[in-house]
Formats: sequence, C-alpha cells, structure tokens
Amino acid sequence: MDKRSFSRGVIFAVLAYLLWGIFPVYWKLLSAIPNMHILAYRVLLSLPLVSILLFIQKKTSWLKFYKDRRKAILLTLAALIVTFNWGLYIFAVNSGHTVDTSLGYYINPLLSIVLGLIVFKEKLKPLQLIAFAFAIAGVTIITVLTGRLPLISLGIAVSFALYGLLKKTIDISALESLAVETLIASPIALFLLFSAFESGLEFPAPQALSYWRELPFHVPLLLLLCGAVTALPLYLFAKSARLLPLSTLGFIQFISPTMTFLTGVFIFKESFPLRNFIAFAFIWTAALLYIISINTTKKLTPNS
Repeated sequence: MDKRSFSRGVIFAVLAYLLWGIFPVYWKLLSAIPNMHILAYRVLLSLPLVSILLFIQKKTSWLKFYKDRRKAILLTLAALIVTFNWGLYIFAVNSGHTVDTSLGYYINPLLSIVLGLIVFKEKLKPLQLIAFAFAIAGVTIITVLTGRLPLISLGIAVSFALYGLLKKTIDISALESLAVETLIASPIALFLLFSAFESGLEFPAPQALSYWRELPFHVPLLLLLCGAVTALPLYLFAKSARLLPLSTLGFIQFISPTMTFLTGVFIFKESFPLRNFIAFAFIWTAALLYIISINTTKKLTPNS
C-alpha cells in the first residue's frame, strides 16, 4: 500500500468516527421529538438520499435483492437488528444514558471476535482471550455494584456485533446495504411515525404528529439532515475500509466511543460514580489489549 492511499484512508476513517462520535449531540438536539419518531425519520430520510446516490452511480442491482432468497433473509435480519440498535441508541442518549452507549461500543469489537470464533471458527489469540476476560470482569463489576445488568450497553454491543456478523456474510456494498435495510425498515418506520407512546402504544394515533406545531424552529431544519447524518459517515468508513489494514481501523474505531463517553460526562453532565470508573478501567484495559492484539496480527481479515 502506498503512503498516499494510507493517508487518505486514515483521513476517511478519522472523519467517519468523529462524525459517529458527535452523534449524541445531534440526537439530543432533536429531543423535542419522541424517540421512536426520531428513529422513524432516520429510516425514512436515509432511504431517498442513499437511493439517489446509488442511482447517480448507476447502481440498481440492490433493488433486486429479493431475487436471492438467502440474501433477502439476511438483509431483512440486518435491517431489523440495525433498526433496534438505532432506536436503543437514540433512546439511551435522550434519556441520560450516553455513557452506557459508549460502554456498549467499547465491548462491541470483543463480542465480534467471539462471534467470529463461534461462527467462522476463527482462532482466538491469547491477548484477545485476556481482553474478553477483562470486558467480562468490567460488566460483572458494574452489575454487582449497581445491582443490575447494564442492559443498554449489552443491547448496543450485542445488536451491533450481530449486525456486523450478518454484514460479513452478505456480498453487498455499504451504501447498497443501507438502502436495502432502510427500504425493509420503512414499514416499521411508518408504523412508528403514526403511533403515540405517551400512555402505551396507540396506533393509529391522529394526534401523533401534533408536536410539530410546537417545535422550535431549528429542530425541523436539523431533522432534514437525518439522512446525511446516517449515510455520510458510513460512506467515509466504506472508503477507509478499502484503503486501510484492519489493525489501523481497529485503533481508530475507539475514537467514537471515547468521544461519546466524554460527551456524556462533560457535556451532558451524566453521573459517573467511582464504581463506574472501576468497571470502565477494566473495559478500557480490554480495548487496549484488543488494539495490541490486532496490531500484532500479520494476517489481515475482512472488515465486517
């Protein structure tokens, strides 16, 4: 790989993870809208934008995804899982659990390693085994000290690891996959958009969109960026994945949860007691061991 391509890859990757890292601030600015409606807008506004980009590139094969039964099933599962992941993330940020989402994305690559071990019979290196043990210890500590499982963190980590696993088994580009996934998720998004959640689920709810009359002026303008906010970092990441080795991407990916963690603690002023610091110390150690393990890898594996 030449130096110029490597430098371009690093720039693309850093920009992608920086954008993902500031996501909490964006979703918080939309908090005047019900969480499930934000999710619906994210799906419905991403679909036309990504479709236009693909048509400009003269890529239309994604519209025939249903002709391959296996691919259609896997993409449907991916769509359901990523929609759950997006919804949980938005709910967590707007309900004061941003730090929990960062914990989830620190754990995620370690879960991906375990899934690779189980599904693809990949070999687990000693450092990766130790890293996973540290992550388990961190989750156990926070569970024991708080008296409950970190369900948001585990939900984020498990759903995204499963999503990555599915994407690794489907031969389709990142933007085409996003287009199909949002197309599949659109009926769910429309259902959510015309539902009310104040006192349980109500559908159809004539008053579901009544909040639009009271929205601050900036909120609808920001909402229009929903599709770009979803597609742009994914596009940048796809570009970087073609130019960089897994070891470099593995290091850069921790920009996002680190920014999310700092945002939760210092901008959103979320509680972070000593017990959380102890648990996070184990998780951060696990992340560091993971980075060391992939940087000592000579054989490159496909990025999910």
